[in-house]
Amino acid sequence: MSDSTHFGFEQVPPEEKAKRVRGVFDSVADKYDLMNDLMSAGLHRLWKRFAVGATGVHSGMRVLDLAGGTGDLAKLFVERLGPTGEVVLTDINGAMLAVGRDRFLNAGRLVPAVQCDAEKLPFVSAHFDCVSIGFGLRNVTRKENALAEMKRVLKPGGVAAVLEFSRVWAPLGPAYDWYSFNVIPWIGKIVAGDDASYRYLAESIRMHPDQETLKTMMEQAGFERVKVHNLAAGVVALHLGYVF
Repeated sequence: MSDSTHFGFEQVPPEEKAKRVRGVFDSVADKYDLMNDLMSAGLHRLWKRFAVGATGVHSGMRVLDLAGGTGDLAKLFVERLGPTGEVVLTDINGAMLAVGRDRFLNAGRLVPAVQCDAEKLPFVSAHFDCVSIGFGLRNVTRKENALAEMKRVLKPGGVAAVLEFSRVWAPLGPAYDWYSFNVIPWIGKIVAGDDASYRYLAESIRMHPDQETLKTMMEQAGFERVKVHNLAAGVVALHLGYVF
């Protein structure tokens, strides 16, 4: 087992990555949604809506949303499943989870919010119809462990949805790199008072497995019929994997 992992472009011990990632999201939690709107010109909301629709979930099902933070995906699942469904919001970061929990409470909705590690889920096996993780897998230290846990808690016939930044179409690469490493940290400094965290987020995207590599990782974790949907010329990809 490797004794180091990536934190952006740095090599760090695994336990240090978890601590530093926690620091990033403690810092940006209050401005996270605003920054997402600004960085993506609101497109992240369309990507999330597409992801939820693509899972095919319906009323009465159970959904587990990992690294759900401020609750964007969970909210869409709640709307789709209706009163007979169950959505559980989770995040390893308490500050992010508190924002999502409070958002549901302010809307008069009771959604279970559980602080937990995606690599060691505190849920019984074969319990959920869908497990989602939106823009969170790249921050997980041992991605293969998280994918294995996602499969474990899914029922037969269930689906895992991984929505994440991926490899952009090559001709757009230079422009995308310039935007990522110049504009995004600048916006982070102006809006959130934290350019370093947003520089890390840009770096973490580059270190995340590309579309085909992540597809292979999901297959190795035991998922079948893994499908990849490229969005915005590959800036984002949705991976769907099924359990039979």
